[in-house]
Amino acid sequence: MNSMLSFLSIKTIPTLSWSSPKPLNFFPRIATLGYLLLGLLLFGLGEAILIAAGAGVSPWTVLAQGVTNHTDWSIGFSTFIISGSILFLWIPLRQIPGIGTILNVIIIATVIEFALHYLPVTEDSFSQFLYILVGVLTTGIGGGIYLTANLGAGPRDGLMTGLQCLTGAPVAWVRNGIELSAVLIGWSLGGVVGVGTLLFASKFWNVSVFTAYVPSPFWSKAPPANLVSVSPSFQCTKEADVKNPEKPVSPVVVLTEPKALHNPQ
Repeated sequence: MNSMLSFLSIKTIPTLSWSSPKPLNFFPRIATLGYLLLGLLLFGLGEAILIAAGAGVSPWTVLAQGVTNHTDWSIGFSTFIISGSILFLWIPLRQIPGIGTILNVIIIATVIEFALHYLPVTEDSFSQFLYILVGVLTTGIGGGIYLTANLGAGPRDGLMTGLQCLTGAPVAWVRNGIELSAVLIGWSLGGVVGVGTLLFASKFWNVSVFTAYVPSPFWSKAPPANLVSVSPSFQCTKEADVKNPEKPVSPVVVLTEPKALHNPQ
């Protein structure tokens, strides 16, 4: 039983046969790009299912719904604008986008926009709950596949990492603070907060990690000890540490890729 649930305690995502060796890779293999696109398509579809349920959406979609209520924008376009705006916050935080970052902004918003035209809206409580379960599972599975591609953080994950590097606060505090702010602002603008929001916040990450963890015994590279950090694949270091490790460090932070735990080359 403990071995079956061991995925809940892992802090890394395995490097699988299709994973990019580094996040900043603008010429990935076809397989890597394929898994990236699959993960983003599933993530966007899951978000659309949650919206169609009408019983609460993910924190950032609550904000997108709020923006939609006060503009002529569609929910998909609002998602695109919010994601793109977050990237501007990366500049002072010294985050560097990868190809996965850019495709994240475009694909998820596009899938939400078009999928909603084909998803029936329900007001039946049982059907809404089924929609929520399917939506959370689909976004979680998509997120796990997206993570294993290792082609750059999503806009929101990059914001989280940048703020964590800057403040030194625990990742959970930073992530929860950002998502709570998005929910409160979106709710004040008329976004839908409900059971779907709570379930997404509590179960999404476990589903994502489980999805990335399951295929690792079968598809991990040899040796299997090569690991990449969980979303996004960067660690914080001080700029002075990079230039001169013996020189007193400054409070300015940059991001560097983590060293693999084992690399025979």
